[in-house]
Amino acid sequence: MTEVRPSLTVKKAELETVCGITSKLPENRFPEFAFAGKSNVGKSSLINALMQRKSLARTSATPGKTQTINFYNVNDAFYLVDLPGYGFTKANESVRAKWGQMVERYLKKSKQLQKVFLLVDMRHKPTGDDCMMYDWIIHNGFHPVVVATKYDKLKKNEIPKAKKLIRETLSMGEEDILIPFSSETKFGREEIYRLLETAPSDQENIS
Repeated sequence: MTEVRPSLTVKKAELETVCGITSKLPENRFPEFAFAGKSNVGKSSLINALMQRKSLARTSATPGKTQTINFYNVNDAFYLVDLPGYGFTKANESVRAKWGQMVERYLKKSKQLQKVFLLVDMRHKPTGDDCMMYDWIIHNGFHPVVVATKYDKLKKNEIPKAKKLIRETLSMGEEDILIPFSSETKFGREEIYRLLETAPSDQENIS
């Protein structure tokens, strides 16, 4: 597979704000797009691909290590927001609870959050944690866009079955968006770019 040339020119991409459990959320001027997913699903690689940088969003050798919400300023036009990874079995219950509280506070309190992207591994059936996160995002007033990572790891004839399994397991509707993505070839990046530029905000759905 050949890498797709980006339609978006990224002139600026930098980590601007890091929020921990007790941190005050930033009052940003630009739209925010949040990315959620279990540890090791390829979230940092996807964010790096969108920012057209190799290692700005750092991948960790220790899954579940990141316990902060990271705000990346792109072109002084929008923010990519990296939410803490979930589903790491070695994290104790109190840590997982704090992650949940931090993410829920962000989903409910951010004034600029436009859309939430949920990453799942295309090679496998979505986990129970994936299903819970999908439902939780909906409960908080958003329509998650599902990004199926590791697209390049599947054979062409395996892709329709994998997409069907994801949709059925997450109980996605026909109108719900599923984007296969490869951080290696950048397949799917243009579709995500289009959503960043044109997707209507989900904010109106939040009571």
